[in-house]
Amino acid sequence: MKKQDRSDEPLRRIKPMLAKLAGEPFDDPEWLFEVKFDGYRALAGIDGKGKIDLYSRNFISFNTRYVSIVEELKRIRHRAILDGEIVIEDANGISRFQLLQNYQSTGKGTLKYYAFDLLHLDGKSTRSLPLSDRKELLQLLLKRSGCKHILFSKHVAKAGKKFYALAQKKKLEGIIAKHASSLYQAGKRTGEWKKVKITLEQEAVIAGITEPQGARKNFGSLILGAYYRNKLVYIGNAGTGFSDAVLKELYTKFKPYFTSQSPFTEEVKTKGAIQWMKPKFVCEVKFTEWTNDQHMRHPVYLGLRVDKKASEVRREIPKG
Repeated sequence: MKKQDRSDEPLRRIKPMLAKLAGEPFDDPEWLFEVKFDGYRALAGIDGKGKIDLYSRNFISFNTRYVSIVEELKRIRHRAILDGEIVIEDANGISRFQLLQNYQSTGKGTLKYYAFDLLHLDGKSTRSLPLSDRKELLQLLLKRSGCKHILFSKHVAKAGKKFYALAQKKKLEGIIAKHASSLYQAGKRTGEWKKVKITLEQEAVIAGITEPQGARKNFGSLILGAYYRNKLVYIGNAGTGFSDAVLKELYTKFKPYFTSQSPFTEEVKTKGAIQWMKPKFVCEVKFTEWTNDQHMRHPVYLGLRVDKKASEVRREIPKG
């Protein structure tokens, strides 16, 4: 019987496994705790012969956007699928989404890819192995490759509360908790992976803009929404976090999508006239808290996200 050729298997794209939002850190001897990176989630298909497919959770190719990462992944001479995060770190070694956002226009910063999971190795799927085994294989694979900017995402066991406190001190975005024996469930969001946030950040659909006030040009604030039961609902306005150059750049991007129709069924009350937009663009914002009516208080614009579809954006409010 002819043996099946699986040489192209690592280049068959896989939807990543997702984490549920948790309210508080916890200790548990059966769990591992990792840094929650502030970048772009990315999977890397590697054929072991120099062909790389680096892509987002929605199958958007990152090959031309992050060339240096792709070139370094070619050093891995094994067929493999990695799961990780593309980041740029600040002077203190902390990943910052704004730095990655600015990289496209400035070219400043060093791109890094932190790998935290291994889904395939040399013709065999590893998704049915426990997470602890997958991470052990991944660490060995990266050590042998000698890559400088393709890094193993380290973890601690058991002590989630202590790890969270350290993350708070370093002003990280949060931590990820994963059950050590969890299997990799592609495309699913399960309770075996949990994210515990320190900085409150939210993906938001840009539904419109308000007119600028005073000396400001282009627009005043972004009108933001998220989907709930297949309906776009209003979650707040972001009027800070923009330079003059960003205001102009965004306005130019938005203009072809202006419409007279509000994408909300509810009435949105805000200062100044509103220019509605088709709900195409997704941005990242940080904010202080959720109000009782589930609006963000004091949201600040961080940047556009190219790796998320508007229809996937949900309010992330922890449930205990």
